[in-house]
Amino acid sequence: MALPQDNKEYGTKEYWDTRYALEPSDATFDWFKSYADLKPHVRELVPDKAARILILGCGNSKFSEEMYDDGYKNIVNVDYSSVVIRQMQERHASTRPEMQWKEMDVRDMSLFDDASFDVAIDKGTMDAMMTSSSDVWNPPEQVVQDCIAEVKEVLRVLRKPSGLFLYITFGQPHFRRRYLSFPNTVLRVKELGEMFHYYMYIVTS
Repeated sequence: MALPQDNKEYGTKEYWDTRYALEPSDATFDWFKSYADLKPHVRELVPDKAARILILGCGNSKFSEEMYDDGYKNIVNVDYSSVVIRQMQERHASTRPEMQWKEMDVRDMSLFDDASFDVAIDKGTMDAMMTSSSDVWNPPEQVVQDCIAEVKEVLRVLRKPSGLFLYITFGQPHFRRRYLSFPNTVLRVKELGEMFHYYMYIVTS
């Protein structure tokens, strides 16, 4: 795995295209927790296995494939790296034919209609956009706008009134609520883990 020289690179398309191109085609990487770790929470929050699910910034994570194997067949994965989308399409074409892979920036998902998904899941993508700043209390305006743009797009594509946005991160509530609090939505926070806490933010549209 090619680590960046500067954490800011995590927020650039160029870094991810290069990294995926240099890695073996069967490489995988998961931010934070695996699907197995989160499965009880996912099953509780998304009981309908037919729900249309959007995975934001999928990378080469095993999360969506393990979710698919758990019975959630209607999954659309997006990432702005064309390299990883091509790799994942090839990897899963025969074994998980119903799963979709699309090259797309989470800040502009205009190819998707309004109210076209039941669930959206972000596990590390918003965090990658925040790496351009070491000041979590006062991030640059561009970081704030990028994160808000993602959440606005997510809320647009979620069905009303039952759409669900799940965001998994180590980011504590006093650093993350500003990006997730919107009119006509409900925000809940689950603290997960024991020694090392992480958080599941649950936004209902």
